[in-house]
Amino acid sequence: MGHGGNVIQELTADHREVDELFAQIETHTAADSRRRELADQLTIELVRHSVAEEEHLYPAVRRYVDGGDDLADKEIADHSEVERLLKDLESCEPGDAQFDILIGQLKSSVTEHVRDEEDRLFRLLAGACPPEALGELGEKVRQAKETAPTRPHPAAPDTPPLNKLLAPGTGMVDRVRDMLTGRGKQD
Repeated sequence: MGHGGNVIQELTADHREVDELFAQIETHTAADSRRRELADQLTIELVRHSVAEEEHLYPAVRRYVDGGDDLADKEIADHSEVERLLKDLESCEPGDAQFDILIGQLKSSVTEHVRDEEDRLFRLLAGACPPEALGELGEKVRQAKETAPTRPHPAAPDTPPLNKLLAPGTGMVDRVRDMLTGRGKQD
């Protein structure tokens, strides 16, 4: 997940990738093992995206946007809900009834969160933040996604400075686990 452009362009492209993963999951039957692979890929993308937003987007919102603290706090709360759902999804098999319930809840939560970011938060940030700062944030977000965790860690800190200190180490452990298990490999 690295697309280029400023922070808004980068994160919007991530949103479209997540939409596509939900659509792919929905095209497979409950018995299809490909659903587990797609759910794992969805988890990886959502966790990396959330960590990058928490490290760089929301501090910028707090800095540049009037009322930014409340906006950032709401978005972080949304992330916490998504992360709890992702953690529950980890233990489900695609044939379990709970798998479909969790995917539905996850899609609903993520869709609402994305709509709020794209319709409100991004517009406010674009109007308040200098274009060069938006560009720098885009690069920081791309770098953060490369070292971010790939698995949900609901108890991990989600605000600076602890999130920036712990995420790279947690991300390294997650990527080693993924490598050893083959999780997240795309054919």
